[in-house]
Amino acid sequence: MTAPDPTPVRRRWSVGALIVLVLAAAAVTVAIGMIRSLAAPASVVTPAVSPTVEAHGDTGTAAVYVHVHGAVVSPGLYRLEADARVIDAVAAAGGFSDTADTAGVNLARTVTDGEQLFVPEPGQAPPESADGGSSGGAGADGLVDLNSADAAALDTLPRVGPALAERIIAWREENGRFTSVEDLLAVSGIGEKMLEALRDRVRV
Repeated sequence: MTAPDPTPVRRRWSVGALIVLVLAAAAVTVAIGMIRSLAAPASVVTPAVSPTVEAHGDTGTAAVYVHVHGAVVSPGLYRLEADARVIDAVAAAGGFSDTADTAGVNLARTVTDGEQLFVPEPGQAPPESADGGSSGGAGADGLVDLNSADAAALDTLPRVGPALAERIIAWREENGRFTSVEDLLAVSGIGEKMLEALRDRVRV
């Protein structure tokens, strides 16, 4: 009897082995691709709008110039946006110096154009400004400017204590500049009689 020919069996084994090898190679290729995709760094997306512009609004808005001096890192004249506050002016000047008396400055107050902002050291009084007035808000004529005076300057007015001074500043910050002395009537605690007492002591 003639023995069966083993060739077809070997051929089937060869085809099966080839299929296994192809599948294994495909699996390895897929695995390598997945590993590479996981290892690739995430792309960096640049914001379309500058955070500074977005936070502070249109850079074309009106500006004010403030002279910052005293206990700051870089004293000088700075151009700020019209609605800037003292904290913005101090930041523009590089921040407080190590010797600054931070409690002596109202950071929430709105600055005014042409203002001279003085940051004191502990126990230091505001110096006289170039026009003969103090940087706290009193001009050469001795009148307190309602739009630039700090709490200390307002407190020097008759019948104006620390609490009322803060209310005057708060009104200014909420409503903008005083356009006339009569605007003081809108501040809680100030009536006609008090306005008359203040009229010759203040200006806008």
